[in-house]
Amino acid sequence: MIQLPGKTAVGISPGKLIITGEHAVVYGQPAIAIPFPLVKVTAQIEAYTKGIWLESKFYEGPISKVPEKLLGIAACIKETLKKLENPQAELLIRIDSTIPLGRGLGSSAAIASALVKALFNYFGYNWKDQELMELVHLAEVFAHGNPSGIDMNAVTNSNPIIFQKKQPVKTLQVGGSFHFVIADTGRIGDTHAAVGSIKEKFDQNSRETYQSLLQLGSITRTSEIALQKGDIKSLGNAMNSAQIELQRLGVSDQGIDQLVQASMSLGAIGAKLTGAGRGGCIIALAENTHQATMIADSLFTKFNCTTWQHAIHKSN
Repeated sequence: MIQLPGKTAVGISPGKLIITGEHAVVYGQPAIAIPFPLVKVTAQIEAYTKGIWLESKFYEGPISKVPEKLLGIAACIKETLKKLENPQAELLIRIDSTIPLGRGLGSSAAIASALVKALFNYFGYNWKDQELMELVHLAEVFAHGNPSGIDMNAVTNSNPIIFQKKQPVKTLQVGGSFHFVIADTGRIGDTHAAVGSIKEKFDQNSRETYQSLLQLGSITRTSEIALQKGDIKSLGNAMNSAQIELQRLGVSDQGIDQLVQASMSLGAIGAKLTGAGRGGCIIALAENTHQATMIADSLFTKFNCTTWQHAIHKSN
């Protein structure tokens, strides 16, 4: 591998967390998501001499030979270079990600977003939000088939958002401090299978399934008000109600339920899965930093699982 001296460019994107509304968002209901900067993707671009060479923990080699799981990333890179009128560019692209794959934390959207930003920076162009979304969406289609769009909007915003299909994305004004604990089941969630299982339920029993999806939409609206008012108890209750509906829809599982129940027994105000479910992560709401630390440490000790603490605060 030959590396040329010269300029480098970097693009960074955080992960994301869904507070409420996962799965229902696919059916036109609102969802609330927040950027999760404790995990992130950094993409670095440098000059190269033999086409496009990709370096990551998933794959190292020419972009023409990426494995199937990275075809969306390859397509995103190629389309971005076309957009930048440099389709024949020869580049060394390094991807460094601290977002665990398949955990509902927005890994694929964050990788694509970081890459697009890095490529625009390398060629000295400022991206427009719509351009960024279109290019990230291309990679998301490969990753998720028919993505709702919430992931790419969450990882490209610096504030909590309310997302609803075919509606303008709204920034959510937060009226207080909310302390979250995120715990990883250690198992990769299968988004395609989870989404497909709900579609199957919908086809078999559309009325009951649609009622659950509508209820999740209503829970999101309650959560929006709670966040705006800084009402921790109301948000916790909403998260607990959401978990009941997600269990009813069949996307929670024993590992998720175990972490949720343990969080509640440790004093969490609310806890639920975050993302597609069937593996992945849970998110629990604590009263304060001290309690969040206690919950995180206890889950780590009891289940040997990765945990994070993240807080959002009153909007300026």
